[in-house]
Amino acid sequence: MDHFTRRIVGFGVDRGVVDGVGLCRTFNRATRRQTPATYVSSDHDPLYRFSQWQRNLRILEVQEIKTVPYAPLSHPCVERLIGTIRRECLDHTHFWTTADLEMKLLDFQRYYNGHRTHAGLAGRTPDPSTDPVRARATLSSSRCQVHCRGLYHTSIAA
Repeated sequence: MDHFTRRIVGFGVDRGVVDGVGLCRTFNRATRRQTPATYVSSDHDPLYRFSQWQRNLRILEVQEIKTVPYAPLSHPCVERLIGTIRRECLDHTHFWTTADLEMKLLDFQRYYNGHRTHAGLAGRTPDPSTDPVRARATLSSSRCQVHCRGLYHTSIAA
């Protein structure tokens, strides 16, 4: 999630046990075709201590910012987004493979960013293409902050 625009940046779905390599793969898949982030906000999950993750951030020139430990309310927008994805998408969707899940999550991302209005954005959508004033502001800020949490590294049983 981009904190500035409240836009879902992307999803990375990976099958199996998540380790440092899998975390890097899902993060890179979730943020592909995006302007590189300057900052990544992550929680204190042991996954973010893997050396592969640290090297990935160093290569991408991304600075990691840790949330407040044991305080899920330190990022209320992200917590609300995760709940929204669970309530409005995952609780009502059946999927059979990782590719099927990823396709359904991308459909939800297009709906969320382009059609679903948000009270926190004064009834606008997060997609800058629907509002020319916001489009200029978003394009002028070339780098953003992305939040990493459980949805980026959700394991799926085969």
